[in-house]
Amino acid sequence: MPIAFTDQSLQHCNTLGLPAQALVAVLDDEAAIPGLCQERGVPIFILGGGSNVVMQSHVQHRVLRVALRGIRLWQETADHWIVEAAAGESWHGFVTHCLDQGWPGLENLALIPGTVGAAPVQNIGAYGLELDQRLHSVVAWDLQAGQERTLLPSDCGFAYRDSVFKRAGAGRWLIVRVRFALPKTWLPRLDYPDLRDHPSLLGAAPMPRRIYEAVCDVRRRKLPDPAVLGNAGSFFKNPVVDAARAVALTQRFPDLRHYPQADGRVKLAAGWLIEQAGWKGRRLGPVGMHERQALVLVNHGGAQAADVQALAQAVRQSVRERFGVDLEQEPVVLD
Repeated sequence: MPIAFTDQSLQHCNTLGLPAQALVAVLDDEAAIPGLCQERGVPIFILGGGSNVVMQSHVQHRVLRVALRGIRLWQETADHWIVEAAAGESWHGFVTHCLDQGWPGLENLALIPGTVGAAPVQNIGAYGLELDQRLHSVVAWDLQAGQERTLLPSDCGFAYRDSVFKRAGAGRWLIVRVRFALPKTWLPRLDYPDLRDHPSLLGAAPMPRRIYEAVCDVRRRKLPDPAVLGNAGSFFKNPVVDAARAVALTQRFPDLRHYPQADGRVKLAAGWLIEQAGWKGRRLGPVGMHERQALVLVNHGGAQAADVQALAQAVRQSVRERFGVDLEQEPVVLD
């Protein structure tokens, strides 16, 4: 039976709380996917939790909300638990479930909003861990080719907050299930000061549950709850520059927060750049940068996509003028 798209409001389906109207359908059964492959015309935008998107008021794309459910231990090896989750599962709920079952390894990624299916698209990461470091495989439909594929990490084109799924654009990939290889020989990831110096981890064995709770505590203290204050999490990517550029910047700005990367380049803290450019807690109309975390753009009420983009452009310009660094927006624009 073909999926029916009907005209609906998406204001409560995006964490920024922007008003939006589109033709929307819900996918809760994989059996309906072949019918989507046969449709042509207006492209389909795959929507998870709506936590990484800026929606225009009248969306031209058809929108498919993924509601596939299920978590299981797909396979067990001598070294790993291979855990599979359906794309519509809550990401944080999945991380919590894994810990409850005694399968650690994702605790640094706790409390990241969104769904399991959206996680590989963005190659989510936090506190020294990125999703691709735990990924086993992705089961996805190539809607253009009309076939299901299983992609290994090497097939996914992962980069910092990027993947082949994101670069392909709307209407190509529909992720249905994601599998993770969680290590039986577990080692803590405490590279970031926020975790390493967290009171609950000082003088205590850094067990998975303790790290999970510390990550949740740090995120709750720093980041606003979208249910209370509309936001899309980190609005800009941390820029990555070459080593020579990083040296020049740290000579000019000794307090610049920066993190050397494996390839010799250096990642700069976008939040620090934005704060030093004077935008922390500052508003432009109904939107602003959050008072506790300058990297988070918030909707104080009544904002539309144009307000968000105007603030984003103003912030980018200020950072470029002060530091000579270009910021890249993280949320995708749905028009």
